[in-house]
Amino acid sequence: MAAFVYRAANRRGQTIDGVMEAPDVRAVIEQLQRDTYYPIQVTPRDSTGRDTAGRDAKSQTLRPAWSGLGARRVAGRDLVAFTQRLATLLEAGLPLDRALAIQAELAPSARLRSITNDVLASVRGGTSLADAFAKHHPQPFSRLYVNMVRAGERSGALDSTLKRMAEFLEEAQGLRDALVSALIYPALLTAVGTAAVVFLMTFVIPRFADIFRDLGGAIPPPTRVLLAVSGWLQHFWWLLGLGGLTAALAGRLVLSTAGGRLEADRLLLRLPVLRAVLLEYEVARLARTLGALLHSGVSLVAALALVKETSSNRYLARAVGGLGDGVKRGAGLAKPMAEAGVFPALAIHMVRVGEETGRLEDMLLKVGATFEADTRRRLKRLIALAEPGIILVMGLLVGFIVVAMLLAIFSISEIPL
Repeated sequence: MAAFVYRAANRRGQTIDGVMEAPDVRAVIEQLQRDTYYPIQVTPRDSTGRDTAGRDAKSQTLRPAWSGLGARRVAGRDLVAFTQRLATLLEAGLPLDRALAIQAELAPSARLRSITNDVLASVRGGTSLADAFAKHHPQPFSRLYVNMVRAGERSGALDSTLKRMAEFLEEAQGLRDALVSALIYPALLTAVGTAAVVFLMTFVIPRFADIFRDLGGAIPPPTRVLLAVSGWLQHFWWLLGLGGLTAALAGRLVLSTAGGRLEADRLLLRLPVLRAVLLEYEVARLARTLGALLHSGVSLVAALALVKETSSNRYLARAVGGLGDGVKRGAGLAKPMAEAGVFPALAIHMVRVGEETGRLEDMLLKVGATFEADTRRRLKRLIALAEPGIILVMGLLVGFIVVAMLLAIFSISEIPL
């Protein structure tokens, strides 16, 4: 029998240190799990009372290997892979510190490697994993991420909680990628068309203007309009830049205030075309987040408070705050949702069914999946309508320029030589 030094966490997240005699590391881990402890670190102890790595068995605090890379962000895909691997390693029975050490070796970026080493040092120093993650809030670990990990530690199901978190992050990342991919072509089409029109108006048309001016004679009205617009762009283009900059600064100033951001988000949800897409997207995120938190053991009131803080739309966030007040009064979740007058009727009915059957968290996840699918379908239809519209507008602009130039060219033949 060999002696092993261990550090473990109980269901309340408190860490304990001790020494246990067992045939191997695996036996120590199994015994701690039977005693309702979560192993953090298990190492053999030599005759001097130190672990085999040469560190004091009662004091193994390491300093974080920070390299001044805090300005760079961790990509969403990297965070998903990090969470999936950590869940797999813990599910396989590895101690938490060893799983984190492996994660540091496999990190795809220096930023994530540095964060993982810092988390590892904190865990070895007796800090819970959630508190170690919280040091790096909000990038890359959001409050949602930290609280789900904390709930997993308290319930003794950290591996399954991390697996659920990985699924949540992957689905959220997939929805964002789908939205970005769907918007790339219309944005590129608009940019190329605008660049072509600007090039014609600022470089091509002025050369024809000089020719017409030298020849004299009457210029057709469409050509005069074209030349006037071209001349204005040549001489006062800076006004457009100044106006755009002023509008951007004014918008930033308004959005920086709580009232301005709330009003802007309210107006976004009232746009006739984009309202349905924005509302379904936000409801999908809110429902999926709330369902994941409830599955991890977070109370409904606390989960609603977290969802309110993570919502990107302040108007909906205020409505979620009202849901929390309704739950505290004992009104449940479906009734306050109906009273808010913001949430779709389908979401309200599905939540009501979840409350009646006692499977609210599962129904919330279904609400998220349903509205996410609806968002993708509606966005595809919207873009399918927008692309021909963009092409039509650009075609009309370019066609007007071509017709105006042709009329001017034809009028040259009427000028006496």
